[in-house]
Amino acid sequence: MKWRKWLRILHRDMGYLAAGLTVIYAISGVAVNHVEDWNPNYVIEKSTAQIEPIPDSLVRSEATITKVLKQLGETGKFKDSFRPDPNTLDIFVEGNTISVNIKTGEVTQEKVKSRAVIRETNFLHLNAPKKVWTYVADLFAVVLAFLAISGLFMIKGKKGITGRGAWLTTLGILLPIIFLIIYYY
Repeated sequence: MKWRKWLRILHRDMGYLAAGLTVIYAISGVAVNHVEDWNPNYVIEKSTAQIEPIPDSLVRSEATITKVLKQLGETGKFKDSFRPDPNTLDIFVEGNTISVNIKTGEVTQEKVKSRAVIRETNFLHLNAPKKVWTYVADLFAVVLAFLAISGLFMIKGKKGITGRGAWLTTLGILLPIIFLIIYYY
């Protein structure tokens, strides 16, 4: 058999193997690239509400905190509370941070919810699991390198690496170099 035939067979099979991982890394890559515009792992909802002012002597009582949570319709699990200053009571509930101005009764809430699918892809892309996943990610990188290099030699002639492919490959190499020169050096 000719070597190009084996190259095509390996390229095809490695491509199938890499397809699922490529989708995971692509979704996460786009999400993480725009971290300045949004939080790729969580949806953060901010809201305000109004409750009755709280007498200073009752601020830290469990009954008062329970009453505040009930007035807000908050059913999440209570974690903790503290007073960052004399006029504020912060209450921490699973997935929600509540800040109460005890003098005015003004409440601000910051609810945090996980972004389904995207958070999980980021978890894998950023190698949070470590351990065995590191080797899976390394193998994926090797497979991608193989696909890139083997793809250069799959087609002969003017549409292959000695023709149009040479120009496109050169452009693919120059793009990161140009951006490094612009943004890094």
